[in-house]
Amino acid sequence: MQWQLIESDAALRTALAEAAGSPVVAVDTEFMRRNTFYPQVALVQLCFADKALLVDPLRIEDLAPMAELMSDPGIVKVLHSASEDLEVFSRWLGVLPEPLFDTQRAAALLDMGFGIGYSALVKLVCDVDLPKGETRSDWLQRPLTASQCEYAAQDVAWLLPVWRHLDELCRQQDKSDWVLADGRDAIAAYQASGNDYLKRFKTAWKLNPRQLGILTAVCAWREDTARRRDKPRGWIIDDQACMQLAQNDPGTTQEMQAEVGLDAAAMRRNAAELLQLLAAQRAVADAELPARLPAPLNAVQRKQLKKLKARVRALAAQLAAAPEALLQSRDYELLLREASGESVEQPAHWQGWRLDTVIAPMRASLAEAL
Repeated sequence: MQWQLIESDAALRTALAEAAGSPVVAVDTEFMRRNTFYPQVALVQLCFADKALLVDPLRIEDLAPMAELMSDPGIVKVLHSASEDLEVFSRWLGVLPEPLFDTQRAAALLDMGFGIGYSALVKLVCDVDLPKGETRSDWLQRPLTASQCEYAAQDVAWLLPVWRHLDELCRQQDKSDWVLADGRDAIAAYQASGNDYLKRFKTAWKLNPRQLGILTAVCAWREDTARRRDKPRGWIIDDQACMQLAQNDPGTTQEMQAEVGLDAAAMRRNAAELLQLLAAQRAVADAELPARLPAPLNAVQRKQLKKLKARVRALAAQLAAAPEALLQSRDYELLLREASGESVEQPAHWQGWRLDTVIAPMRASLAEAL
């Protein structure tokens, strides 16, 4: 496997200039999380043709060429299971790789397995077993070893033949637009993430509006604090503590110690701020509080849910796609609530190809059943 380690701004500019005009680039990243909120980017792998470029972000100062590449609308970026890579590029470059062709998503839309891992997909498409020796490697160490570089190069280089195969199948089945649209949806979902805190709490529907307001405020404070301190959310306070603060609304340090599962270190770091936040929430007018969340589906709705999933499986078989690639788990409940007359916020991915191909038929089916 040919590869080049890029350790200077000049080498990066030269390598990218030599690849100018390529319609596609395979992209992978290696990163570490060492008790941090943000991923620490350690290596960025690119492959335009027959040679992998291993870009060392610890040595690159001028990020403009990489940012231009990732945002160039004329170059398709091929990644596998891109969600964590999006976080890496957002933090490191301030841009996201667009247009995005996610090979894991493409495989699902081609009914080759939902959530298939990269090694399994390479084996399926290319009959190649990728090495696993450096999976848990310390990618922030320097210098990188030849073994690490070879592993990283193979990871990105095999993306291109996998993409060629999947892209051809997508063209044959008129699904190319589906994959690219889902790439746009993934980027939009990433950019919008972090605000709907209540999704983390399965029992939040039991809270009254005042408690919901507290829970939302506490989660927003935790998110901001984690980002500011660059620490994991759970290092600030965990989900259980967030819920206990909302349920008990302690007014003093003593009440917080007795009613909320915070250890001594978390109390020392955060108690004063949390008490101020809770006091501010008590002053919020009732009219400004969030509405209660809907209760879980009832028995009748759960039966309807099973039937709806069966209809989606039948549709997926007709489309030669994995059912999970057509609808997310949350979509089923939203469709049922919508059909029952409840007001629901329609996800962005209900638009585009999925609207006519999946959403509209399921809406029609539910209308007939109800």
